[in-house]
Amino acid sequence: MMKLAVIAHDGKKAEMVSFLNKHHDIFRSVNISIIATGTTGKHAQNAGLKVERVLSGPQGGDAQIASQVAEGQIQGVFFFRDPLDKHPHEPDINMLMRICDVHNVPLATNPATAELVLMGLAKKSE
Repeated sequence: MMKLAVIAHDGKKAEMVSFLNKHHDIFRSVNISIIATGTTGKHAQNAGLKVERVLSGPQGGDAQIASQVAEGQIQGVFFFRDPLDKHPHEPDINMLMRICDVHNVPLATNPATAELVLMGLAKKSE
């Protein structure tokens, strides 16, 4: 089973839930479990999706996700970032992105890239 982390800034949460719903069949057919930071996960759960939740990003959720990436437990990260807004936990975000780079884990920061990564993960599992 693959594990994919999903995170979204406040202005991108609806877009993340829409993305997850649109590709729900792929997640199920490829046997991908979803882990999410607290608020993003809550939005996904409210939409009827099965999601494991960690703390919210500003409370340490980004670091919890990064830890699992470093331990090889997460095979991809979808972090829909809002590039036009300031975020007080920017150092945590940068740390997560660096950990993904260090451990060669795909990181998508927008829906177009996330779709390509998801298709690649699906093909890899065949």
